[in-house]
Amino acid sequence: MYEKTFPNKRYAITARFLKNTVPTGAEILDLGVSNPFSEIMKAEGYSVTNTGGEDLDLDTSAVKNTNAEVVTAFEIFEHLLAPYQVLKDIKATKLVASIPLRLWFAPAYRSKTDMWDRHYHEFEDWQFDWLLEKSGWEIKKREKFTHPVKKIGFRPLLRLFTPRYYIVYAERK
Repeated sequence: MYEKTFPNKRYAITARFLKNTVPTGAEILDLGVSNPFSEIMKAEGYSVTNTGGEDLDLDTSAVKNTNAEVVTAFEIFEHLLAPYQVLKDIKATKLVASIPLRLWFAPAYRSKTDMWDRHYHEFEDWQFDWLLEKSGWEIKKREKFTHPVKKIGFRPLLRLFTPRYYIVYAERK
């Protein structure tokens, strides 16, 4: 997936946010299969276990049956049809999650070749906040950031100053 476009800026911001909210050494369940950011978290001193690629809309046993104190979900919830149930079923008391924000100048992302690489939701920040609140979480820290692309055009220009990602640290109420 990242053969040509490793998201260095997004990973750096996410790693900084994680370090500022979760102590090094914490046991983390990272939603989604092992990926380059899972390896970054391990290199930063976190104990990371990933879910196995199961459909979290249908099977939330991974979040119910973990002893991890923290669940991370970096660009996961937009792929689910019903993220509420996963959020409600998380046994851990801390959550760090990021989502791509809905952009008014671009349609929702959809890969035509990979069924897992599609966005069912592209949230506005208030929608994600509400989802977290309704599923039993209280946001303690939040941040938005841009994701410029190295292309020429109107949409790349807008990406220079329009926030694309939203990351939150929340604790179970």
